[in-house]
Amino acid sequence: MIKQISIFLENEPGRLVKVAKILGNANINIRALTVAETSDFGILRLIVDDPERAYSILKENNIVVVMDDVLGVEVVDKPGGLARIAEILSNQNINIEYVYAFVTNSHEKAFIVLRVDEEERAINVLKENDVRILTSEDVTEI
Repeated sequence: MIKQISIFLENEPGRLVKVAKILGNANINIRALTVAETSDFGILRLIVDDPERAYSILKENNIVVVMDDVLGVEVVDKPGGLARIAEILSNQNINIEYVYAFVTNSHEKAFIVLRVDEEERAINVLKENDVRILTSEDVTEI
């Protein structure tokens, strides 16, 4: 499991800039991000190299932030990598609530961030299928 930072932002100019500057000034590197939005607000989800410090700094700056665990997995960076993971989980009737991904400089592997409805069972099923589960330390080293 890895730590994800979720930030609630008003859907207006400059909100993303503020968060990005706070993290940049603190020398916190964003490894992956996604935004889910509505007309009034967005949820910015981040994987960063130092989630505990990011969470504290954002709180200190009056940003509405939550830190929680998500599943991170390593896949081969080629067509079908996501399909394999989705099929493994689907075959066990494990629902993927959301997913986003990021790649590395090696071009040999990619990383997928998943929110699933049954985390522990998903981890066991993926491990049984030789899928590498990421740790917070892995994210720091990427």
